[in-house]
Amino acid sequence: MSFAVRNKIDVTVWLAADVIAAVEILPRARPPLARLFVGRPASSLLKQIPRLFALCAVAQQTALLSAIETARDEAITRTTKQHRIALVVAERIAELLRGLLVGHLAQDIAGAAAIRSVMQGMSALIASGQPACGAARREATARIVAGLAAIGMPNGDGAPRPGSPLAIRIAALDEIDLKSIRIAHSFLSIADDRNIIERLLGDDPTFCHCPDLGGRVPETGPWARQMTRDRLWLGRSGAVERLKARIAEIVRLCDWLKSGAHIDSAEPGIIKSYRLGPRRAATAVECARGRLYHAVELDPWGQIYRFEFLAPTEWNFHRSGPVVRNLQGAVLTARRYQKAVRAVIESLDPCVGFTLRFRKVDDA
Repeated sequence: MSFAVRNKIDVTVWLAADVIAAVEILPRARPPLARLFVGRPASSLLKQIPRLFALCAVAQQTALLSAIETARDEAITRTTKQHRIALVVAERIAELLRGLLVGHLAQDIAGAAAIRSVMQGMSALIASGQPACGAARREATARIVAGLAAIGMPNGDGAPRPGSPLAIRIAALDEIDLKSIRIAHSFLSIADDRNIIERLLGDDPTFCHCPDLGGRVPETGPWARQMTRDRLWLGRSGAVERLKARIAEIVRLCDWLKSGAHIDSAEPGIIKSYRLGPRRAATAVECARGRLYHAVELDPWGQIYRFEFLAPTEWNFHRSGPVVRNLQGAVLTARRYQKAVRAVIESLDPCVGFTLRFRKVDDA
C-alpha cells in the first residue's frame, strides 16, 4: 500500500516592515486511510501501521489496536496495559531525542561521542519491545541518561550544566527568539477527549482535517503537557521554553523507566480508550508530538466500517492554530528573523517537514 501525498506543510509569512502581519498555512495532504481501510478485517490493518505512519508508529499502532479491542468489548490485562505504556514511553523518549539531536545538537562536534552514546541507547530502547525486556530497557535508558549528562542534560534543578552543549544551544536560541505579543494560550488535554472522539465519528467529514473545539484550536505536545500538568499559565512562551519542556520531559520519562515503569505511577491518560456504543470506540495516546486519536466503527463481521484519525499536526499547524498565534504580530529583529521564525515553527514540532516563504504585504 503506497500513497502519493504532499507530506510537507507550506508556511507563508507576510511582513509589514519589521512585524509579522499574517501567517498562511497550507496543510499537508493526508493519506486517504479512512476510505481505504473500509471493508478490511481490523486485525489485518495493524501490521500496516508502521508503513503508513512515519512518525510515532508505536503510538499509532497502540491507538488503533486499543480502539479495535474496545469496540469489540475485549478485556485487557493489567500486564498488557503496562507493557503498552512502556512501549509508548520508550518511543516518546526516542522521538523527543531525535528532535533534540537533529534540530539542536547535530553540529556539536565536541559532544559527538556523547551523542553517539545517546543514539545507541535510543536504538537499544526501541529494540527492547518485548514484555520480558525490562532489564534491557533499563540498561538502554541508563545509557541514554549517561550520554545526556555528558551534553549537559539537567538533573534536579532543571538547568543545563553551564558551558555544556545544551546550555550553549539554549543561549543561542534565546538570542534569536522573537518578540512575540502576549496571547491567550489553549492546551489540548484528556478533558477534550470525549468531545473530539464523538466528532471524529460524527457527521462532519472536515473535522479530522481541520479540527476545532468551539472555535478553540489548542496546542498539543511537550510544552502543552507541562503547562497543563504544572499549571504554568504565565511567563514566556517562545522556542526556548518549548525546548526546555522537551528536555524536562525526556528526564522525567527516563526516570520513570529506570524506576521500573510501574503502571500506577504512569502519566495519567497516556493511553485512554472510550466505548461509544456497539462496535464503536476510540483511543487517545500521548505521543512525542502531542495527543493522538484513532476512532473505529466495526461491522457485525469484525471488518472496518469506519476509521478516522487525528494527529497532533492538525492542531499545531492549523490555519488558526498555535504556529499562527505564536508568530502573528511578532516583532522581527534585523538579520536573524528567518532563523527566529523557523525556530518557533520547529519548537512546536521539529519532526514535521515544512517549507517557509516570506512575502511583503506591499507585494500582495
